[in-house]
Amino acid sequence: MRTKLIVTVLLLAAGSLKAQKKVLVAAHRGDWRNAPENSLRAFEYAAAMGVDIVELDLNKTKDGVLIIMHDQTIDRTTNGKGKPSDYTLEEIRKFGLKNGLGRVTRNSIPTFKEVMQALKGKPIMVNLDKSYPYYREACQALNETGTLKQAIFKAEVTYPAMKERYGSLIDSITYMPVVNLDKPDARLIINEYLQHMKPWAFELNFKTDTSSILTDNKFITRTGAKVWLNSLWASLNAGHDDDLAVEEGNKKDSWDWLLAHGAMVLQTDRPRELLAYLRFRYLRSQKD
Repeated sequence: MRTKLIVTVLLLAAGSLKAQKKVLVAAHRGDWRNAPENSLRAFEYAAAMGVDIVELDLNKTKDGVLIIMHDQTIDRTTNGKGKPSDYTLEEIRKFGLKNGLGRVTRNSIPTFKEVMQALKGKPIMVNLDKSYPYYREACQALNETGTLKQAIFKAEVTYPAMKERYGSLIDSITYMPVVNLDKPDARLIINEYLQHMKPWAFELNFKTDTSSILTDNKFITRTGAKVWLNSLWASLNAGHDDDLAVEEGNKKDSWDWLLAHGAMVLQTDRPRELLAYLRFRYLRSQKD
């Protein structure tokens, strides 16, 4: 009887430890392998898959509506041509988003509001890339949809630049500085933010993996901020990327390497495979 009790206690303790170690998964442009990138369907698929965050890109139409579009033109991702600002919302809706094979689908470019309304109330956050020029408009849309707490704002700028442009607005949003670790002032930029704000996380990008911040980032995490690393493109992680993990089966030098260097959030182009691997590593529960 005593042996069973000890085993139960150990299992409960292990479960608690595993829960504390949960690694969050961010789906880059949604589930773009099964739906057009940055489409409403791609975000809904990612949410259904169980990711914690979806990443999207903000842009604006001629009539001032925030839409989801990564590129400065719609040429690559739709059957249209030109900039989003060349078209009103009604006009740009006429174009179809392309899938991964370049075929035009029935999916149209979604508005920011549509995406937030679709994800409202779900256990998922939304990472607003390319949003720096549109913080005020984005906040208005988020307040109107009641989804401000689900949004993560981000920018690769210093704290003084952020404060000068947006003033007290930054106190009302969830914010994540983006820092290039290859720059000599990377640690200074991080410390300046930590001195004046409580960032939700720091997105750390690097083409070379020699920064001391990668091996010593407790000065970030002890404040409550998370370390966000990208496993998608090799240029953002010195080659410790998704393709190495999935196509070559080398987890040791890809996802494991990023986890060993402090990743608490991983942004990926392979969300389904990464979720499965994290469950295998007991870094997520089987239900997550």
